[in-house]
Amino acid sequence: MIQLKIHLFTLVLKQKFTISYHSRDTQNTLIVELEKNGIKGFGEATENSYYQVSTDDMIHQIESVREIIEMYEWKDPNTFYNILQQTHKLSSFALCALDMAFYDLFTKIIGKPLYKFLGLDISAPLIHTNYTIGLDSIEVMKQKMRDTPWDIYKIKLGTTQDINIIKELRNCTSAIFRVDANGAWGKEETIANSRLLAALGVEFIEQPMKAETLEEMEIVYKNSELPIIADESCVKEEDVSTCHKKFHGINIKLTKCGGITPALSMIKKARALDLKVMVGCMTESTVGISAIAHLVPLLDYVDMDGALLLKEESDPANGVQITSKKIIYPDVNGTGVTLKI
Repeated sequence: MIQLKIHLFTLVLKQKFTISYHSRDTQNTLIVELEKNGIKGFGEATENSYYQVSTDDMIHQIESVREIIEMYEWKDPNTFYNILQQTHKLSSFALCALDMAFYDLFTKIIGKPLYKFLGLDISAPLIHTNYTIGLDSIEVMKQKMRDTPWDIYKIKLGTTQDINIIKELRNCTSAIFRVDANGAWGKEETIANSRLLAALGVEFIEQPMKAETLEEMEIVYKNSELPIIADESCVKEEDVSTCHKKFHGINIKLTKCGGITPALSMIKKARALDLKVMVGCMTESTVGISAIAHLVPLLDYVDMDGALLLKEESDPANGVQITSKKIIYPDVNGTGVTLKI
């Protein structure tokens, strides 16, 4: 029998974080704890106004399936996920927290780190996360780079001065740049920007246009001088095939798709369609970031800097550590997470 506990935290960011349509200083998050025979697994999903998901909503949804979770003898993560999904009572965010927690619990019980259970190897050189620079004045954005020297930056854009921002930031560093407009650009603007940004050493453009502009994305796809990665346009598994020939790759968010189980299916489908694969974060604590880190050997790019953006004392968990040069996996089973409380 499994015991279910729910923890709520308000994560405090080191600095105000701004994208094209939103700013925040804090991030509310829900952490699920599943315990069996004294072994605990942890999963996480953050609140998100864009997708109209609150921690209160997630609590209500999870409580509605508490009996299902606690009364059954679960044998594997896929069964756990499929039965919960079939209740139709959970948002993808709530489902993610539960799915992640069960993977952590299950792999701790069987005595394997999650990456080993998935048949993955972390001994080979791994790709590294970008560090995100939110929108701000150019001087503040430059200072953020000076405060956090990194090899790859993801720059949030969505202003009338986007090209000038990248030109100014390029004067500060030779690091790889990725840009994310969060749907703020139009078709012609995206194509024109791709040419200018390519000359400034940008690696790819993430979600340049609104999610519903898929027909126009076909034109952008054919004319862009940089790869285009879908984010808001690729939420769930069925969106992967829709992105084919409209984007060069997809950014999978565990919270948006429903957790590790559907993310693995999305990765497989993307590979079959020759799409590049990225996994991103939603400003999670070390709980969510640690789960993402175990998927890194499957990816082309990863954005798992959520916990790095938090004030250290605000992060409620220990787990996978990320430095400017490497990912440090703790020598323990599961995702490696423990709560500090």
